[in-house]
Amino acid sequence: MKQLSVLFLVSILVVACTKDGENPSTGALNAIITEYQDHESYDDSIYPLGLFTRDHYKNEADFAQSLLDKLESIDESQLSETDRISLRLLPYVLTESIDYYKYERFLNPLLSDAGFHSSLPYRVRPLTSYRRAKAYLLKLNAIPDYVDQHLINLREGLEKGVSQPRVIFNGYESTYDDHIVDDYKASYFYSPFLKLPDDLNEKQRDSVLEAAKEAIESKVIPQFKRIKMFFETEYFPKTRTSLGVSETPGGNDYYQNRINFYTTSTEYTAEDIHQIGLKEVARIKAQMELIIDEVGFEGSFAEFLQFLRTDEQFYAKTPDELLMKARDMAKRADEQLPRFFKTLPRKPYGVAPVPDAIAPKYTGGRYVGPSNDTDPGYYWVNTYNLPSRTLYTLPSLTVHEAVPGHHLQGALNSELGDSIPQFRKNLYLSAYGEGWGLYTEFLANDMNMYTTPYEHFGKYTYEMWRACRLVVDTGIHAKGWTRDQVVDFMASNTALSLHEVNTETDRYISWPGQALSYKIGELKIRELRNKAMEELGSDFDIREFHEIILEQGTVTLPILEERILAYIERVKNG
Repeated sequence: MKQLSVLFLVSILVVACTKDGENPSTGALNAIITEYQDHESYDDSIYPLGLFTRDHYKNEADFAQSLLDKLESIDESQLSETDRISLRLLPYVLTESIDYYKYERFLNPLLSDAGFHSSLPYRVRPLTSYRRAKAYLLKLNAIPDYVDQHLINLREGLEKGVSQPRVIFNGYESTYDDHIVDDYKASYFYSPFLKLPDDLNEKQRDSVLEAAKEAIESKVIPQFKRIKMFFETEYFPKTRTSLGVSETPGGNDYYQNRINFYTTSTEYTAEDIHQIGLKEVARIKAQMELIIDEVGFEGSFAEFLQFLRTDEQFYAKTPDELLMKARDMAKRADEQLPRFFKTLPRKPYGVAPVPDAIAPKYTGGRYVGPSNDTDPGYYWVNTYNLPSRTLYTLPSLTVHEAVPGHHLQGALNSELGDSIPQFRKNLYLSAYGEGWGLYTEFLANDMNMYTTPYEHFGKYTYEMWRACRLVVDTGIHAKGWTRDQVVDFMASNTALSLHEVNTETDRYISWPGQALSYKIGELKIRELRNKAMEELGSDFDIREFHEIILEQGTVTLPILEERILAYIERVKNG
């Protein structure tokens, strides 16, 4: 009866949505995609910051399963390439929604450098209109309900033994203490009101400022006090002392699930990835040692790393100097793009410091995409703790986060044509996106972004960093590694500052599997590039190769491989 009902519903949707001349399979797929994209998971006028209850996640999982059932009836052979890709990507997205509920991930909404509460500063944006000011005020006033929902989940997570490990929370107080201020105007959440748009009339301006004062004083500051009380008196004392996710209930199954998700493949076990990592570490270390010989350093590998970590020439003296160097590198990357890409994005990006409110526990830099059509993207550079921000790794960071890395790929993804459904324009898969970002650090060689042997060493230390992730992530979550083992392995094989080694270690502990995506994705892209160059010889065109990777937007690694192999055959056959 269930199969009959599903087929009956699909047939109705096909009749309703099939356009003239469109085959039934295409019509059925478009109907299901439309149902998915039009689905309202909650009323944002009631929940401006979102809905995070167990019932909500159950409903989302049930909805996802209903769409998976409908997708089974579609004949893939009748679809265009673009539609076949959509047919393979939508189940990937839907299954992740089902797994989110299955593994109760909503009970643990914290990472070492992020969390339900520390994500709130991301909602702080310039207020360019009266409408946006009112929408922002709604978000501020929704914070108490937002906190209520998350504390319920965190308490249940504690009871079930799926909290984060206690060891990752050193310094975590900065994520809430910085928002507990005596003067409401000193709150980071008040900062957008310091520069309201000029077209507000006096009455609107006065009402907005009065509402802002009320929201900060009665909602924002008290809730961060409440968060502080919860963490320090209730959560931290009860967090688990074990490290790997495999030591939590159902953890082994969950970790394999995360490996599959973050590599977009079912071909890897934790042991497979651990061995790939060790092999890559050995290969990259040999390249690093050649550079040590090139600069004439007399000493061991460990002594060279210590030299890089302590010599003043490798660090900016002021935040402005670091930003200036990052902007210079970003502009040098910009000018190279037409030589390597046929299609460039319309959306610009800026280079800005990581906001003070989140900088202490934040990574060295990150790309932050635009929140709407009128905002640019941003390459954020962390100017906190300058002695930990190595200049020799800045070219790699810049190309990865800005162009031709995340901004170029992300902007092109959002600017895909009408034949690509919106869910794919919004889609982000780490193996593809982070694999691309790491590949661009390799591509930066061809772009002449590395101008000194030390910057070349920085390139290798970033690649080594991602190779080490394969070793330590599986070490933590499948092999019982201690935190000290992870720190020692990272510190002895990369030239990352010790501050970054420690923040990154906590990130891997708190986010099982995600760190695997970078190197696995990059290895696949480089493998495919080498295959194309070998088989096509003088017919290989780097701009065309990149076009094939980017023109269909975010895809899984198996889909990407199929597309590149088809491109190779197409060129060979003329």
